[in-house]
Amino acid sequence: MALFKRLRDLTMSTLNDLLDKAEDPVKMLNQYLRDMEQDIADAEVSVAKQIAIEKKFKQQYEDAQEMVAKREQQAMQALEAGNEDLARRALQDKKEHEQKVEEYKQQYENARSNADTLRAQLREMKDEFEKMKNKKETLIARAEAAKAQKNINQAMSGFGTDNAAKGFDRMSEKVLQMEAEAEASKEIKSSSRSLDDELESLGNSDVDDELEALKAKLNKNKEE
Repeated sequence: MALFKRLRDLTMSTLNDLLDKAEDPVKMLNQYLRDMEQDIADAEVSVAKQIAIEKKFKQQYEDAQEMVAKREQQAMQALEAGNEDLARRALQDKKEHEQKVEEYKQQYENARSNADTLRAQLREMKDEFEKMKNKKETLIARAEAAKAQKNINQAMSGFGTDNAAKGFDRMSEKVLQMEAEAEASKEIKSSSRSLDDELESLGNSDVDDELEALKAKLNKNKEE
């Protein structure tokens, strides 16, 4: 029953302890159940052997009982036939079988008691096995939940800190630098206008003034 004690110890220990030891509860529970199945299979063989011994002694006990009854009947038949010597020998053999009846009865009762004990232990093992099978799914679910929680906690402990925060700071500085460079480029372009550009700009202004003067003159002629 050492295996069952080990399994009970497992169910009493915390799942976090299992995780900390880098043990996989799912694999371990499946292995424990396989070990229990093997123990049950071995126990079934032992029970079968004990039942065979029980049956053997029971058969010997019953055969001896039948022989006692048979010899008594044969002794009676011998007396009825007038053969007292044969009757005496039949009764003598009857006594020997009566002794065997007592021996076989004791052996049969002992064998039956042992078989009953083994049967009860086997039933207990199977009941325990069924309980462990039913408990396995619950333990596995708890183990997976604990593992997921642990992973989340580890992820959250470093979430948004150090590398990520520093990376955002660098990108903010990068954007500011790009904006500054764009503004500087605009100012440089404005300050680098040539003399011809400025004169052309002035010339365009005189043309506009002259055009407006011509329009006014034209309108005056129409009025005259």
